[in-house]
Amino acid sequence: MGASVTGASRPAAVVLAAALSACIGQAVLAPVAHAQVAQAQVTQAQITGTQSTDPQPVGVSQGTAPAEPSTEPLRPSLPLPADGAASASPPAPDAPAQVTAVPPPPSDPLAAAVAARLADPAPLLARLTTKEREAIQAFYALGAFKPAWIVDGAFSAAAKAVMGRLAQAGEDGLDPLAYPAPVLGTAKLTEAEVAQADLKLSSAVVLYARDARGGRISLANLSRLITPTLDLPAPDAVLGRLATAGTEAGALLQRFNPDQPGYRALKARLAAGRGHSQPPVSGTLRLPAGPVLKLGMRDPRVPAIRTHFDLETRTAGTLDAAPGEPDAYDQAVVAAVGAFQKRRGLPANGHLTAQTVAALASSEGVAPTGTADEAALIVNMERWRWLPSDLGPDYVMVNIPEFRLRVVRDGRQRDEARVIVGKTESPTPIFSGAMEYAVVNPSWHVPPSILKNEFLPGLARDPNYAARRGYQVVYSGKTVSVRQPPGERNALGFIKFMFPNNHAVYLHDTPNRSLFAASQRALSHGCVRVDDPFRFADSVLPEEWSSSRLKGLIGKGERTIRLTQKLPVHLAYFTAYVDDGGAYRTLPDLYGHDARMKAALGLGGAGPAMVKLSPEPRRRPAQVAPTQVARPVADPAPASVPRRSARAATAERPSNDFGEPGLWTPAPSRPRSWW
Repeated sequence: MGASVTGASRPAAVVLAAALSACIGQAVLAPVAHAQVAQAQVTQAQITGTQSTDPQPVGVSQGTAPAEPSTEPLRPSLPLPADGAASASPPAPDAPAQVTAVPPPPSDPLAAAVAARLADPAPLLARLTTKEREAIQAFYALGAFKPAWIVDGAFSAAAKAVMGRLAQAGEDGLDPLAYPAPVLGTAKLTEAEVAQADLKLSSAVVLYARDARGGRISLANLSRLITPTLDLPAPDAVLGRLATAGTEAGALLQRFNPDQPGYRALKARLAAGRGHSQPPVSGTLRLPAGPVLKLGMRDPRVPAIRTHFDLETRTAGTLDAAPGEPDAYDQAVVAAVGAFQKRRGLPANGHLTAQTVAALASSEGVAPTGTADEAALIVNMERWRWLPSDLGPDYVMVNIPEFRLRVVRDGRQRDEARVIVGKTESPTPIFSGAMEYAVVNPSWHVPPSILKNEFLPGLARDPNYAARRGYQVVYSGKTVSVRQPPGERNALGFIKFMFPNNHAVYLHDTPNRSLFAASQRALSHGCVRVDDPFRFADSVLPEEWSSSRLKGLIGKGERTIRLTQKLPVHLAYFTAYVDDGGAYRTLPDLYGHDARMKAALGLGGAGPAMVKLSPEPRRRPAQVAPTQVARPVADPAPASVPRRSARAATAERPSNDFGEPGLWTPAPSRPRSWW
């Protein structure tokens, strides 16, 4: 995505600390900052390696000129050593630390005010993290603490563009109130007020970029099985790119949102649903601070509210009452404010609260109304942010609640298949990986949880417990492992497709193919079982490995086939989507993720956790030639134990269930592992 940027280099923090110390002085800089300066000087002396000598600001692409250089503030970089190295070599252990050259204090009072506000520990904006604030400080330090968005007391073209995008954040399911834009009054502003407004806008831009790429909520608090690698942009790089982009800054900020067709379809439905509501009042209303207003109160702010909502200056009189006063917070004003609050997703009580005043000060845009449909749309739009900004031309997408897998090649869907996913007590994780190889005739190594809870007690009762079921027991010192050899009854079937990950899950075949005929297929321990694995292999493996060639390997021992190029695999969780025919579909919230996300995002209108599944066409069973199927492999029984007949062995357990991992599931309270 064009808006993807990288963070500032480590020496930028050194420059920041030194510049803050020099520009503000000991009277302004807190003792903590002095400690940071000392630490930064030591760190600078220890850094080795190279750094780009590009004099552009961090995050600005080469050859990109500001759209309006005459009005945009310049962001000069501090000079680097001539050879581009942060430090030629580390000093001797007993050598004194090298002192970084400190630029002179800014003579410009406005720059000094910006530096002073950065040194003030007071928050710049709610939800701004310490690391984000430090990156903002580094950005301003590299620009000699000059304002990034305000020139000669007025907002630059870039500032106006990004504020327009922040006001319309609701179009992408974000909350416009989370990114408040500063206001420049008509009176002459002090340097401190300009500094505060400039830094407030920078903070809002940083938060928007982070939220647009999936950093809006803590995924770890949702579930330990939701572990996508988020592509969060570096705050200083975001500011460096947008502050010099002129009128294009708003479009660049917008590009941090996903641009996938699936996301755009949900966004369009969100806009269409909101289009049927009452049209919002255009413009904004900025009111001074004051008490909460309720019906019957009077306040000098009321006339401005009447004008904003196009109400009569004063209510008409009746035979029993005189005309109302312009500053009376009467029933007409209460009704208008209540309707506004409802459109903005606020408590619609008609009271002029501080939250309502803040909402009036920003564009009404398209904030959530709290309906179940909107909540579902916003939740699923948020999940698109968990995927890479560019999925690439080739990938595998598994939609867990849909029980379906799709293979995309050269940007077009090549194939799709039914899948079996994890049970509610052993959910399939949500993340992206890269398929590297496949294994034909795989062995299945019994996970520790099943070994502990099933096999070890069975072996304690009967030494032949595993062998009679076709498993091999391997003793290595004091450790015991159990392996199921390749074969038609192997729990992994004939092929497994590997994309290494921390959850130890993968795609694989299964001997119980009849389970794919069920409409509800949350049956595994967490891995994804694929219907017709040979057809799937045709779509993902190199061309020379055709289905017929793979089937010819069955029963001939394990064989690893490596992909010439890694293939991205995305395990996603979309409970609402627009299909290829333009129809809006909803799916079961198998693992309860929707409810947790709605709570985390502050969304109302939570519907039922489960909805009826869409009907599926009849399944075409996968076919494997009988002559190519290997016979079951089992360890020979000890000489002292007579060999049992196959019929007697299978009588202990239904033949359809043999080797099915799901049937070995320990109780939910017990430890479990994923495969």
